[in-house]
Amino acid sequence: MELPGAVSLFLVIYTFVLVILTVMRDLSRRKTLPPGPTPLPFLGNIMQIKSTELLKSLLKLHEKYGPVFTVHFGPRPVVVLCGHKAVKEALVDKAEEFSGRVTNATVDDTFQGYGVIFSNGERWKQLRRFSLTIMRNFGMGKKTIEERIKEESQFLLQEFRKTNEKPFNPTFFLSRAVSNVVSSILFGSRFDYEDKLFQNLMQSSNDIFRLMSTPSGQRYDVYYSFLKYFRGTQTKINELLKQVKDVIADLVKLNQETLDLNNPRNYIDCFLIQMEKEKDNPDSEFTIRNLELSVLILLFAGTETVSSTLRYGFLFLMKYPEVQAKMHEEIDRVIGQDRPPNIGDRTLLPYVDAVVHEVQRFSDLIPLDLPHMVMRDTEFRGYMIPKGTEVYPLLNTVLFDPTMFKTPYAFNPEHFLDENGRFKKSDAFVPFSSGKRVCLGETLARMELFIFLATILQKFELKPLVAPKDIDLTPHEVGFGRIPPYYQLCMISR
Repeated sequence: MELPGAVSLFLVIYTFVLVILTVMRDLSRRKTLPPGPTPLPFLGNIMQIKSTELLKSLLKLHEKYGPVFTVHFGPRPVVVLCGHKAVKEALVDKAEEFSGRVTNATVDDTFQGYGVIFSNGERWKQLRRFSLTIMRNFGMGKKTIEERIKEESQFLLQEFRKTNEKPFNPTFFLSRAVSNVVSSILFGSRFDYEDKLFQNLMQSSNDIFRLMSTPSGQRYDVYYSFLKYFRGTQTKINELLKQVKDVIADLVKLNQETLDLNNPRNYIDCFLIQMEKEKDNPDSEFTIRNLELSVLILLFAGTETVSSTLRYGFLFLMKYPEVQAKMHEEIDRVIGQDRPPNIGDRTLLPYVDAVVHEVQRFSDLIPLDLPHMVMRDTEFRGYMIPKGTEVYPLLNTVLFDPTMFKTPYAFNPEHFLDENGRFKKSDAFVPFSSGKRVCLGETLARMELFIFLATILQKFELKPLVAPKDIDLTPHEVGFGRIPPYYQLCMISR
């Protein structure tokens, strides 16, 4: 046999053996995992999962396979958790085992396991502990940050008044106000709303969140093992992330030039001081790379989640004007018009508080949660999940769990009120996830949502441009995030 023919035969045999070994390995592994549809070699469950409608596909499989099942995104197995009980058992009852993080493929070129959100192991533990401490030191959950939110809400009211009750899109009004709150912690000061650099940051942040949730973004997250060799949505996302990271890098340099080791002004200063303390430790996690990427993700997450939730809130209150009217009545009766709301009013305004919670529940902003990973071989409900397996806790199935909410698919603030009209908690209220990977800015976000919404409703009526029955609540995109539809409204002074 001639050499070219021998080589061709060898390659055919090698490929055949490789396929057989892969199939045998997958079959062996699948015996220990929760049940699910049979995957094709290399392609996984491409026949059962429409990657451009990932949530819908997983919910359909949930109906067939129950609260815990396995799907294959290409060659990799993913365990999916559905409903309040299953998600709690994993993220809370087995918190340590399910505390790993898998970086969304669309942003992995930027983060690569660095920064406070997408890291694992000792790096994550050190960065999270440090970040929580610093954010609390700079007022998160305290009076100081409450005053900062109240101050920013007044700037926002001024911007709304400038619209002169004419139609406008609230997207960047809200994102700039919300971002200024987290910026006061990260950078030590707020940005002027007309600052071009700030406006570009907000546009990039909004674009990243939207692109991650597009059909092409979903497709890449599912099949990145194949698609990573081609340019696509992930390329644009990481280009935008680089632009934001470059701005943050410049701000870090400015802090370095004016740093006073005895007088930290913000999160960046505190991180730089910790870097100085550990400069002789070759294994230190306090590096410029971790600093820049931690600031980037805290700024992004702290802006898009709260501002998008507020955008949904405006839409719901216009769709259901009777809810808005009840909020106006309670605010007028309890607070009046002479002083702005504060966080202490939350217990005095149970209906407003219930609406804020229902807005978060019903908007279902991050329906798939961020992907988790088991940190060691883990027994769960009689199955053995191997170390390193991806886990998708579907927060959507918790927030809409019919065993936990009376009318899960209706916007109903009564979900958070008892028979006497007092606010009541729900264990299935998990818009910030739960367990060890719960959003580290949860306390700040809760405070922002209440104060911003109560302050706006105290001074304005939200007026739609169409009849309430014609308001369309359909999200602009549903993927990584549930992106609110674009709309305009009028702010009518009260």
